[in-house]
Amino acid sequence: MSLQEIMPRFLSKLEDFSRRREMAGVARLGGQLKPPGELDPLLFWSAVILLIFGLVMVYSSSIAYAEGSRTSGFQASYFLWKHLFFLVLGVIGGAFAFQVPVRTWQQASPWLALGGLFLLVIVLIPHIGREVNGSRRWLSLGFANLQPSELMKLIVVLYAADYTVRKLPDMKSFKRAFLPMAAMILLIGALLLREPDFGAFVVISCIAFGILFLGGMNARIFGLLLVVALVGFVLLIWSSPYRRERLFGFADPWKNELRSGYQLSHALIAFGRGEWTGVGLGASVEKLFYLPEAHTDFLLAVIAEELGFTGVLAVILLFAILVHRAFAIARRAHQLERHFSGLVAQGVGLWLGIQSLINMGVNMGVLPTKGLTLPLMSYGGSGIVVNCVAVAILLRIDWENRQVTRSGGA
Repeated sequence: MSLQEIMPRFLSKLEDFSRRREMAGVARLGGQLKPPGELDPLLFWSAVILLIFGLVMVYSSSIAYAEGSRTSGFQASYFLWKHLFFLVLGVIGGAFAFQVPVRTWQQASPWLALGGLFLLVIVLIPHIGREVNGSRRWLSLGFANLQPSELMKLIVVLYAADYTVRKLPDMKSFKRAFLPMAAMILLIGALLLREPDFGAFVVISCIAFGILFLGGMNARIFGLLLVVALVGFVLLIWSSPYRRERLFGFADPWKNELRSGYQLSHALIAFGRGEWTGVGLGASVEKLFYLPEAHTDFLLAVIAEELGFTGVLAVILLFAILVHRAFAIARRAHQLERHFSGLVAQGVGLWLGIQSLINMGVNMGVLPTKGLTLPLMSYGGSGIVVNCVAVAILLRIDWENRQVTRSGGA
């Protein structure tokens, strides 16, 4: 049986399991009705496992780099404690976000979009935005750095969902539905490309136009959009020497393995060394200053080397469960005519699914090298905190769905 046949059956069984759990919750127990659970257990535990698994692998992949870096004070556990700090901050932020009604997020979305644009502008100002390796993407907060592009991913989910709900009667119109959102995304893209952060621009574009499509955009307009976007991305890559070099390095990493193909060639070596069960946790060789960004962009390669195919498959399945539950929650919200909630849930599912897919593809040599982290797992303060808040909003949507169901709204 092929993987294409296995995955739909696996996801279908997960949904049946979740539905049976919920039905069991309303079964009679001692003459009383037991209410269904407050949260989706598959969504909650898949996110928790990814966060904990990520913490372990960030520590494992960063030990050698931390020991040899002046920035970390030559402390082996430097990135572990920093990642743990951001993880705790993310959980606290998620706990607060869960308390906010979805209606409040909808009302605040236009103001959040303006705030996000403001941050994207000021990060480009010299002496305000922090530059690392030729990219100006961070704002110093003293105790940490804020990356506005990570925050913008969540903001675009909320803004695009609110925009689509407001434009539902006009979703077949190119002028009234598509052009205003396209102008907004082009503005965001222009600012992101100035940093530059091409990867964030790709993810944000997929989120925004994916939500428009799911909200009922005309199929012909969407098809035209795909063609224009593809041509635009090709032109952006071709007009930039370093992006063009990455593309050629992706096509044949061994042709120039010490320059353009360096990261990919070492990632592929890590996958090859891992085989089925890996060389053992902590025993990676590639993380010993061979594989750059081992604890951020190429975390999956270290997982592949240390835990093998089994570890990579576990990560893929956990993300598959997370995205599946996001769309299941969205479907229930639409059934309850809570369309903003449904589109936000779909947007979060698209975001986590697309970004994880791109990161995995880059690590496996299926896609050109791009600076995108693995959501919920890779080292990066802004990314972890925003991911936790996004999952919390998803859990809030699920919780509100259940409250509406209890009150007879379905």
